[in-house]
Amino acid sequence: MASPGTAVELNPVLQPLSWLLGTWESDEPGEGTFPSIKPFRYTEKLHFSHVGQPVINFMFNAFHAESNKPLHRECGFIRIQQGTNRVAFIIAQNSGLVEIEEGELTSNQLKLQTQSLGRISFAKEPHVQQISRVFQLRPDGKLEQTVSMATDNHPLTQHLHIIYSRSSGAN
Repeated sequence: MASPGTAVELNPVLQPLSWLLGTWESDEPGEGTFPSIKPFRYTEKLHFSHVGQPVINFMFNAFHAESNKPLHRECGFIRIQQGTNRVAFIIAQNSGLVEIEEGELTSNQLKLQTQSLGRISFAKEPHVQQISRVFQLRPDGKLEQTVSMATDNHPLTQHLHIIYSRSSGAN
């Protein structure tokens, strides 16, 4: 086991996802829309890390663009099925939603969609029924994320769009 502060070697299974590792921060505020809510702007910081296991740990923290008030939070793990391009996100959200998203990695793009959803018994309605997200590492080195959502009342519709830059000193 590595001592604190010592870099841990990336598990070879994760090599195809290594472009995600590090800390990413939104350049400009992202845009949030959905038919049942007022459009909003937000900033977000993403952190992807590993401890040598065949899993990536992540934490996503979003803030209101004008007030800097904390908004949405997600944390969890990313796994890739060894020898394939199949990827799974295991996600816990501060809204009380727990989700498994699965999809495929193609080059520098990751497309995911809900496979399983769980929620706390007193979750706010209308309930989320499906989420899909796309991460794209752009040619300019920026990371783009688009999230679509379906609820009890609305079909799958784009909900969030944001572009991040890698934070200085991130690896």
